[in-house]
Amino acid sequence: MSSDRMFFVLGSILAGTAVAAGAFGAHALQGRVDPHMLDTFATGARYQMFHALALLAVAWAVVRWPGARLELAGWLLTAGTAVFSGSLYLMTLTGIRWLGAITPIGGVLLIAGWTVLAWRAFRDHRPG
Repeated sequence: MSSDRMFFVLGSILAGTAVAAGAFGAHALQGRVDPHMLDTFATGARYQMFHALALLAVAWAVVRWPGARLELAGWLLTAGTAVFSGSLYLMTLTGIRWLGAITPIGGVLLIAGWTVLAWRAFRDHRPG
């Protein structure tokens, strides 16, 4: 599968599951978990949606600037979303608080993904 198609598929899957997670948090978890943990779960869903849309942009950028080698950015955003949002979901659902210590690793991966995306797109800038 081409990388543009792969990131489009991943972005679409992450977006759909972000909607499902948001609905689950708003309806199934309401009144069952501490309100602070409900906010934590919502943060995971929100960041997942932001980065799902970012992966759709990566899919577009891979085609737009083929020489920029943007695939690393896509994989960093994918891994960062899984670690960041996944750790928040698991912490909320299991009550295991130490999972919150993993969340910043996901944040660093997300920052790295955005940085690579910007750098590689800038570096490969060509008129037209």
